[in-house]
Amino acid sequence: MSYKIVTLPSYRAVGLKWEGTFAEIVPDLKNVIRQAKERADELEHKVNPGVQLGLSYHVVEDGFAHYAVYEVSEEQEIPEGMVEIWVPEWTYMMTAHPKGEDVQQTYTDLHQWLFDSEYTALREAGVDYSDPYMPIKHEYYPADQDPDDPHFEVYVPVVRK
Repeated sequence: MSYKIVTLPSYRAVGLKWEGTFAEIVPDLKNVIRQAKERADELEHKVNPGVQLGLSYHVVEDGFAHYAVYEVSEEQEIPEGMVEIWVPEWTYMMTAHPKGEDVQQTYTDLHQWLFDSEYTALREAGVDYSDPYMPIKHEYYPADQDPDDPHFEVYVPVVRK
């Protein structure tokens, strides 16, 4: 698996938010992700319409908050029932999860890479995270992905140790 360090500019995203425990992921989170994809046409000012973002923040005990969103321009209004999130400019460790591979293994390998590297996961000041190793995970899903066997890019915000 290859890893690279990239800095992405800040951006605005709009879509649906889910918050819950790991036990509630199936089917709850999958339904929210599907609903966000179904409602994507309501977002007229998508920056990259071919990519749905999954932004996870481990701020829930035994779970996380997940934003199933699309990057949008300033002109985009927030449709009813949707939320917006602003993502600051961050430096990320980026890798790809290939189709046909185990997602858990991808994250295990990523965790090992972080442990061995000169980087550590970013922790925002004043935020109480429940995951001490990778409290923020951003996944970029191509529109043509199979939800039962996904391929996607993983971005974990990092800082030098």
